[in-house]
Amino acid sequence: MIAAIVLVLYSIAAAIWLPGLGPRAVRWADRAPRLAIVLWQAAGVSVVASAVLAALAIAVPAEVVGHGLAGLFEACAAMLSDGSGLTWAGAGALLAAGAVLARVAYCGAAVLLRAGAERREHAAMLGLLGRRDSELGAVVIDYDERLAYCVPGRHAQMVITTGALRTLAPEQVAAVLEHERAHVRGRHHLVLAAADALARAFPGVPLFGRAKGEIARLVELLADDVAARRHPRAQIAAALVRLATGRAPAFTLGAGGETALTRVRRMLNPEAPLGRRERLTGRLAVAVLLGGPAMVALVPGLSSFLAHHCHSLLTL
Repeated sequence: MIAAIVLVLYSIAAAIWLPGLGPRAVRWADRAPRLAIVLWQAAGVSVVASAVLAALAIAVPAEVVGHGLAGLFEACAAMLSDGSGLTWAGAGALLAAGAVLARVAYCGAAVLLRAGAERREHAAMLGLLGRRDSELGAVVIDYDERLAYCVPGRHAQMVITTGALRTLAPEQVAAVLEHERAHVRGRHHLVLAAADALARAFPGVPLFGRAKGEIARLVELLADDVAARRHPRAQIAAALVRLATGRAPAFTLGAGGETALTRVRRMLNPEAPLGRRERLTGRLAVAVLLGGPAMVALVPGLSSFLAHHCHSLLTL
């Protein structure tokens, strides 16, 4: 029961307290957006996993684990078949855990299905109104607003408007399209969908709301960094300035948008990347977030297992 209490308290505290670390870690995150994205994802998984593991710790007493895997499987089979050995508290905990997982699965499926339908509809519109430019590797739309974005998915497409082509120099067009290809190669739409699913599943939870916004910002920084490997940072910054007022469709990933001007400053004044020690610290934090709840849940059962078998050996 102690493990379950610890996991519940951690889940509540992390959901409320971890977002407070965001403002202090912005500069650190901007220097390593990929690692920062993984940290936000690990934090969300950690909170959900802690809640589910707490329910399992209540439903399955440590003494059952102490008799080994055979005893554990036998007890679980009995609980599933006729409910023997399952207390009212355990039954309620399992129902709560099932509700949490079902809510996450439902919201995840809803986000993916809706986005997929919108992208298919948009792709059909592009087929009618756009023209494929093989030299650019993108679909060009006759539209005065300056836009460059990608439609991710199985049949991903890069899209740019004639307004953007008239405004941007050829080097800037190439840099912007490389930014969009980085989104496609990195499957950033799935990263954003996962964050959106958790925020929709548990509205009002500070961690999930903050993670959704931060991950949306960080994937843009990451795509900028990937584009900067092949194109001058000054060209990327100039393109972002000209695309800052553009508003791409919500289900796409665009180079402009409300974060463009802050990204310009980052492109023109790059900070040193994280050192080896800082990266190691970040990876260790990810490992703790993902593995910590499982370790807490396993400790009582492992202690009971060792005590039972050590006692058995001593009585031989």
